[in-house]
Amino acid sequence: MTTTGDADTGQVILVGGGPGDPGLMTVAGREALFAADVVVTDRLGPVAVLDELGPGVEIIDVGKVPFGRATPQEEINRILVEQARRKRTVVRLKGGDSFLFGRGGEEYLACTVAGVAVTVIPGVTSAFSVPALVGVPATHRGLAQGVSVISGHVPPDSPHSTLDYGALARSGTTLVLLMAVTNLPAITDELLAQGLPGDTPAVTVADGSLPTQLVLHGTAATIAGACAEAGVEPPAITVIGAVAGLAEHFSGHLARQLPRR
Repeated sequence: MTTTGDADTGQVILVGGGPGDPGLMTVAGREALFAADVVVTDRLGPVAVLDELGPGVEIIDVGKVPFGRATPQEEINRILVEQARRKRTVVRLKGGDSFLFGRGGEEYLACTVAGVAVTVIPGVTSAFSVPALVGVPATHRGLAQGVSVISGHVPPDSPHSTLDYGALARSGTTLVLLMAVTNLPAITDELLAQGLPGDTPAVTVADGSLPTQLVLHGTAATIAGACAEAGVEPPAITVIGAVAGLAEHFSGHLARQLPRR
């Protein structure tokens, strides 16, 4: 947990909420949430826990829905700073870990530039926790000595893509794709074109850790089609690599549901 800024104003606490189930929030994250005057949240946080907050807590929804309603990041930054300057304790609740494709760094910088005290409480990242819940370890002795976490929000042929898909295809690491539902066909096609074997195991988990969780098994060549046929929508995580083949071996021994509070 890191803190910086001017304590004479209010404060902003950036809380990573974990993959979705409130039970997977950290103790520090829950304590911060229940000490908040205002919570700035979106749909990817563990929103069920908001029902437990007192009536005096203001909740500001800055929901980010793919291809739908979304509050611009600059406006979110402004809200955080404005609320803190009113000498309030502001919790920015996000899914997963705020600093892994969560724009937590942008919010942190916006607060520090404005002279607002900001604290970071890391969260359980969905990149590793969601696959683990369905029996897919990010690494496994003899199968994978590394892992690459990839943002799939732009297709490989986009001028905004900075990824070397040839290097990824040859890396021998587990590939974890976040925000890749829409571009999964293009991404897997490019990996295959760059030499990734088509029979490489793959698994997609939608709504990981929630009661609506859906798990689809396939290969690098088939997983995109399986997701399209099942109508998978964000949020979903796709893992490509030898470790994905462990899911079917482990799944029968995993608890079917997380214990609820």
